[in-house]
Amino acid sequence: MPSALPDGEPVPADGALPASALAGAEARPLGFYLHVPYCATRCGYCDFNTYTATELRGTGGVLASRDNYAATLADEVRLARKVLGDDPREVRTVFVGGGTPTLLAAGDLVAMLAAVREEFGLAPDAEITTEANPESVDPAYLAVLREGGFNRISFGMQSARPHVLQILDRTHTPGRPEACVAEARAAGFDHVNLDLIYGTPGESDADWRASLEAALGAGPDHVSAYALIVEEGTQLARRIRRGEVPMTDDDVHADRYLIAEEMLSAAGFDWYEVSNWATSDAARCLHNELYWRGADWWGAGPGAHSHVGGVRWWNVKHPGAYAAALAEGRSPGAGREILTDEDRRVERILLELRLREGAPLSLLHEAGLEAARRALSDGLLQRAPYEQGRAVLTLRGRLLADAVVRDLVD
Repeated sequence: MPSALPDGEPVPADGALPASALAGAEARPLGFYLHVPYCATRCGYCDFNTYTATELRGTGGVLASRDNYAATLADEVRLARKVLGDDPREVRTVFVGGGTPTLLAAGDLVAMLAAVREEFGLAPDAEITTEANPESVDPAYLAVLREGGFNRISFGMQSARPHVLQILDRTHTPGRPEACVAEARAAGFDHVNLDLIYGTPGESDADWRASLEAALGAGPDHVSAYALIVEEGTQLARRIRRGEVPMTDDDVHADRYLIAEEMLSAAGFDWYEVSNWATSDAARCLHNELYWRGADWWGAGPGAHSHVGGVRWWNVKHPGAYAAALAEGRSPGAGREILTDEDRRVERILLELRLREGAPLSLLHEAGLEAARRALSDGLLQRAPYEQGRAVLTLRGRLLADAVVRDLVD
């Protein structure tokens, strides 16, 4: 979750939504994102809304403490129940992200999930995920999570090469993420993801292949592979600007993506979103699909974003300010926007085109349809889906996904 928040109109003190946002809600899936803003150290490439103990010292007092964070977040879940009122929907997905959620005690994560269950109820087949740092869990911790209702876990692996992890300021030991997969399986987790990053300065094609081999050898059923984005204001950006480390270019990123597609496909993984591969439809991340398909989700926690029925809002960033608002009975919302029909059309194109199923051509205006015809001719869209009224990226189109999206939107 990026640290920068957009501008927007004020959120009412009680968090109330316009009636239009709740109209027809029963027909839309509902998910919860629970943000844990704490990290032991700050990774050099990270621009997320996270805080180390040093960064919080003296800025929020007891309110910013992670010791009582689960109870504070549960207050926002109860606020969500009031705002959504008599909404009959059971929650379809819960995703605990960060930060490093597993810096909290396992019982705290279970308590956060329990708040959602008590206020809303969980669908019988609900997907319940947490992100995890490989060094902050062990078999006993994972057993508590599984017993408490979690059935999917995502480990931040990033790379198998020590020198690459060092550039990223990752603190885990090479080999530990792979061991975590086995421990999660032993604890009874249904689905396990490994997150990888490619394009780190100093990484070679051989390094990237080694990371993929290590990840696949561990036996996850889902792999996410993201190109490194160097965000302004991060330690990595400053190191590159000073000439301490080189920056990879788009051609290198494209080569690494092709390597990932080759190796993951050979191992039985299919892409279902540009940066995500799964061994089956059941292994896909249903929570992320809520985002990509414009469903409803409530984001609880500092800086968390929410969307319900065309209304998008975001919370105050600092854990102390977040906790203070809830302690005073106020919404922690910092701002919101009500999306127009055109906003929602554009967002559908932006997000759905990245999916294996693609986006309906009916979403496009005339200029976009002309761009789609050019993209088809250039080998960026698949012909068979196009003839059935959908824009679906080819492999080459995935390499140029951002450019294709811009053309179709325009």
